[in-house]
Amino acid sequence: MDCGYHGGQPQSRGEWAELSRRGSPRGATADLENQTCKPERTTIEDQIGAKTSKESLNKMQDHLNSPHGGLLVNLIATPERILELKAKSRDWPSWDLTARQLCDLELLLAGGFSPLRGFMSRADYESTCCKMRLANGTIWPIPITLDAPEEFARTIGPSSVVALRDADGVMLAVLHVEEVWQPDRLAEAETVYGTTTSLHPGVGHLLQKTHPWYVGGQLEGIQLPPHYDFRDLRLTPSEVRAEFIRAGWRRIVTFHTRNSMHRAHQELTLRAAKKMEANLLIHPSVGITKPGDLEYYVRVRCYQALLPMYPKGTAKLGLLPLAMRMAGPREAIWHAIIRKNYGSSHFMVGRDHASPSNDASGRLFYEPYAAQELLATHQKEIGIVMVPFQRMLYLEDKDTFVPEDEVPNASRVLDISGTELRARLSEGRDIPSWFTFPELAHELQRGYPPRHRQGFTVFFTGLSGSGKSTIANVLRVKFLEMGGRPVTLLDGDLVRKHLSSELGFSKEHRDINIRRIGFVASEITKNGGIAICAPIAPYDSVRKEVRNTVEPHGGFVLVHLCTDLATCEARDRKGLYAKARAGLVQHFTGISDPYEVATDAEVVIDTSDLSPEEAAQEILLYLERQGFIGVSKQNGYR
Repeated sequence: MDCGYHGGQPQSRGEWAELSRRGSPRGATADLENQTCKPERTTIEDQIGAKTSKESLNKMQDHLNSPHGGLLVNLIATPERILELKAKSRDWPSWDLTARQLCDLELLLAGGFSPLRGFMSRADYESTCCKMRLANGTIWPIPITLDAPEEFARTIGPSSVVALRDADGVMLAVLHVEEVWQPDRLAEAETVYGTTTSLHPGVGHLLQKTHPWYVGGQLEGIQLPPHYDFRDLRLTPSEVRAEFIRAGWRRIVTFHTRNSMHRAHQELTLRAAKKMEANLLIHPSVGITKPGDLEYYVRVRCYQALLPMYPKGTAKLGLLPLAMRMAGPREAIWHAIIRKNYGSSHFMVGRDHASPSNDASGRLFYEPYAAQELLATHQKEIGIVMVPFQRMLYLEDKDTFVPEDEVPNASRVLDISGTELRARLSEGRDIPSWFTFPELAHELQRGYPPRHRQGFTVFFTGLSGSGKSTIANVLRVKFLEMGGRPVTLLDGDLVRKHLSSELGFSKEHRDINIRRIGFVASEITKNGGIAICAPIAPYDSVRKEVRNTVEPHGGFVLVHLCTDLATCEARDRKGLYAKARAGLVQHFTGISDPYEVATDAEVVIDTSDLSPEEAAQEILLYLERQGFIGVSKQNGYR
């Protein structure tokens, strides 16, 4: 990808902010700020069942902000065409969409990404990365691409037709392939995110989880991805627009969020709507957000509980199936364009909009108000009014919230950070009424019970003979004695016998076995149980995968039994070490296969001079310190 410069990464955060404001990197000379480009019609377009006719579109435009590019795209084909595509699909290759691709596809088909009519061509992709514009000059800040592995990409080419399916094999759309290419993902990271470090979640996904080939082409939709939750809130852009028209709304200010909302958010959104003399759309992202965010089921129940706190008939709630990229300033423009497609006239942007946490040095990836500055530069061209806002703080002596810059001197200010809120939930402490409404606190506490009521996983790792199975069994008995939670022991040998009998001991097969254990443990944890896992698990990367699988659902405690090889070999009752040294057993950890030390273990135990019960007690003490088990008046433990 040649962006017209060859100097690499911008040299400073100020330089990156300036590049973002210009919408193009150093050396790019094309000034497309004032170009007006109409989207071109295509041959496929004639086969799409566009439900938004010119007559109804004009009616909408009389009341609402027009879509980006002038026309609300609808890529769902006519019923006759759908039958034809399904019949022909038997001869086409299929691609099972990833979670992010499903989110992108839904917004492409429904028009949330208007004026896009498919996954980007190479020209649109490179222009978006370099200039923050499509190849025809229309402003667009984020690449929308279909990534695929090389083995699949090599089987298709221009004029190929691919059936796009969900995880259940349901065909959702047909992709008419125009280009297949291998992008420079490092350059994409530099231009879109302003950094190449994988500590940035968007860059981490791009460089570590995105397939190395991109496939561009136009789409014909069969159906939107099915959803079985909150159906009355999952409205397409055309459906949201119809709701606005029925309600007589003309000016709509939209609030984007990926977090739960509390009294401060209610106050600032109410102020924004009053100031703009507009109605309010609360439009949270329920696709893919930042790792570690609250799950959207809990968040949506909180939003539903919050809605009655607004004056009747002034606010609506809708859900956006967006896979966020956490791209800061560029993402703010993207969010504004999407909300324009939903009919909004105003869009709220605050401090650190769509920004990830700090980098390795503790510095912000983007300046706090860079998103506001960039959107302010382009809001007129986009056709939406930005409503900037500051953090709202609670004044205890006045029992009210005020913007940060309006706090009187010497005032006592109260605030609760996201970290403190999570700590209060995990410890079972009260959430003060000045911070949130009781109805929301109830939903948060219901969705995130205190640690002593959560499920958790204890995951052992260590050499054969280090004592994993024995200590795990002692721990199982101790938990059963305490009661209160179901307990499951996933011993390495038992899992091999009942769950992974077809696997060998190559690294690939060992990783598959550990992933299976991790999946079962996550399900047990999610449902409030205790999973005790006792495999060897010699490889650090797959142990981290298991941690990431389990932690969103409850606790994860990695226990490393660091007993030395000589002690483990002396304990060998099965003679496996002797057979491994004689070459009779292949891929044996510690002899012919490496063991990667667990440097991230919460508990490290050398069992060479501890009894199994003493070792189990060390783990129990850690769990008590962390709040997963604790003293209660009724039975001594909870």
